[in-house]
Amino acid sequence: MSNHPARHNAITRIASQPRLEGTFDFRSEKLDVVYGQNVFSLDKMEKRLPKGVFKSLKNAIENGAKIDNSVADIVASAMKDWALERGATHYAHVFYPLTGLTAEKHDTFFEPSGSGTLAQFAGKALIQAEPDASSFPNGGLRATFEARGYTAWDVTSPAYIFDTENGSTLCIPTAFVSWTGEALDKKTPLLRSMAALNRAARRLLKLFGNPEPGYIAATAGPEQEYFLIDSRLYHLRPDLYTCGRSLFGAKPAKGQEFEDQYFGTIPSRVLACMMEAELECFKLGIPIKTRHNEVAPAQFEVAPIFETANVAHDHQMLTMTVLKSVAAKHGFVCLMAEKPFAGVNGSGKHVNWSLGGAKVGNLLEPGSTPHDNAQFIAFATAVIRAVDLHQGLLRATVASAGNDHRLGANEAPPAIISIYLGDMLADVFEQLRKSGSAKSSKSGGTMHLGTDSLPVLPKDAGDRNRTSPFAFTGNKFEFRAVGSSFSIAGPLVALNTIVADSIEFLCERIEAESKGKKGAFNDALAKVVKEVLQKHSRIIFNGNGYSEAWHKEAERRGLKNLRTTPDALPEIASARTVEVFERQGVLSKRELVSREEIYTHSYVLSVGTESKLTSEIGRTVILPAAFAHARDLAASHEALKAAGGKAAGKALADVAKLTDQLSSALDALDKLRAESHEGTHEAARHAVDKVLPAMLKVRAAADALEEIVADAHWPLPTYQELLFLR
Repeated sequence: MSNHPARHNAITRIASQPRLEGTFDFRSEKLDVVYGQNVFSLDKMEKRLPKGVFKSLKNAIENGAKIDNSVADIVASAMKDWALERGATHYAHVFYPLTGLTAEKHDTFFEPSGSGTLAQFAGKALIQAEPDASSFPNGGLRATFEARGYTAWDVTSPAYIFDTENGSTLCIPTAFVSWTGEALDKKTPLLRSMAALNRAARRLLKLFGNPEPGYIAATAGPEQEYFLIDSRLYHLRPDLYTCGRSLFGAKPAKGQEFEDQYFGTIPSRVLACMMEAELECFKLGIPIKTRHNEVAPAQFEVAPIFETANVAHDHQMLTMTVLKSVAAKHGFVCLMAEKPFAGVNGSGKHVNWSLGGAKVGNLLEPGSTPHDNAQFIAFATAVIRAVDLHQGLLRATVASAGNDHRLGANEAPPAIISIYLGDMLADVFEQLRKSGSAKSSKSGGTMHLGTDSLPVLPKDAGDRNRTSPFAFTGNKFEFRAVGSSFSIAGPLVALNTIVADSIEFLCERIEAESKGKKGAFNDALAKVVKEVLQKHSRIIFNGNGYSEAWHKEAERRGLKNLRTTPDALPEIASARTVEVFERQGVLSKRELVSREEIYTHSYVLSVGTESKLTSEIGRTVILPAAFAHARDLAASHEALKAAGGKAAGKALADVAKLTDQLSSALDALDKLRAESHEGTHEAARHAVDKVLPAMLKVRAAADALEEIVADAHWPLPTYQELLFLR
């Protein structure tokens, strides 16, 4: 038990608090009734809209067709009536600016009339709203005086009711663009990239003899990792509530080394929080499937079933909002920083990605004999080529000040992008690379567990690889490098766009090889697949991505190792990226350059905030604690010295030495922070090369002091308290 007054009071309240798990009972809810009750879904539209209008909307949602604006008034009226019935008083255009967060503009339905108020919601209000375009990050796309921007209704993502204790709001997912039509958000390029992927995939499927393959959509299923920390301890840590991660903290006596957290029994208070969050997600039509303890103490995970990429993105942003709001009701704070605690497992957001459609199924489903599945081979080959050509871009989509602390650590993939295929597919693609054809596929067989009371298990043909940043996992690729606080839109935009471009490359080469030759498609496909794999299979790696040997091997192969955010972000506006994104109609050079500028500036701001707070906490919290401890030791030393003892003398000398080190490190940090730089990129380089190492020196001295300063003088809740008290 802590002796410091503030920490002691917080811990006492945690120990004596009434448990909230008894106030919520999942069993009392009928989930088949609850699920999607707050969503203006297709079934609700069908009941409330004229047949022609409903058919138009359904076609737009399921097939990407254009919607006639003339139906907007009818849809708006039905949507308003439904929302009012559910208790909504306001509506909001929800959009996703380049902050990576969710933004929303609320308006009331009710307007004054001669007899009081009248609920109004016209088609124009549904289709379009006007937030200020220059007040959000725009990377130079808009000057300060150029303020006009528009949010535009995204019909493919369903409207929903968001309930709070004080009221309900109809939320309408939208895209956000400038007056000039340039994308100022995450959604607009995501929708454009999905259209590009649909166009390219349909073209390839037609070459396979399928003239009407239907709409082909990218699909996604993001696995969200997060920490739950008691709010009373959290609010005693300025670094956590300001930066989202701890800037100080000595390693606890027990961390995760016992490996007893992962998939362990979920603490009852945490489980109550999880269940309530899941219920709120179910109301919003979010298909949450999995929950479990993660590797670190106080770390957990939630994961949904696959959805189309656009809806998966919107649902993921909603999930983060729900987790944070429900956690607060249970006395927790939900931390989604990538590395909130040094030396402890960080949090990612593994994005499972695939593509397919109602008529063709999952196009990355290999089947039991993938060597015979030419369609799968073609699409997978396109992915391999795309990832190899654009490995730097994929690294850039997961680059941030927070994720730099996680990537390459023992629970996260390295900054080197590579593809893991597993034993079976690696063997198939190696056959294709060598000869252009594959004759066999490895079989998984069965696993006998040595006792009749246990079933015989079917065995996959290959193991999984947790060190791979981009791993094939059955019928999808798992992009494991994405950070836990990220919007998944950036990685999805990149994947959709580069794969669409690679599919079109395959189509052009196959068409050129088979032109004028009857029945030549199979030969042309085999030749093109062989060519692509011979050029790009360097990106395939099935080994240990954590090992130093792999870093050397990756360098020999010519793969990029972009260790930090300033190293990676220039890839966003590289000539290769611009060429592909403009060719696919996803983002222009001007839009790409703006994003690279925004993310670089955000990096500088993040490190600047953390370095300033490191200095403040070091000088106003940690140094005074060390001085107070030194005064006690000095008094004890004099008393012991008078009695002939020496024990306090060495302890005093140790504190004095570390205090001097901390003071010197703080002086050095402040000197570096005071330096000015002409451009954003120069400032980012200074931050990563000079400021961050200086912060680590401050932390090293402070953490060493934490381990010897008397507990009664140490004001910051420790890792032990933060991670284990719940």
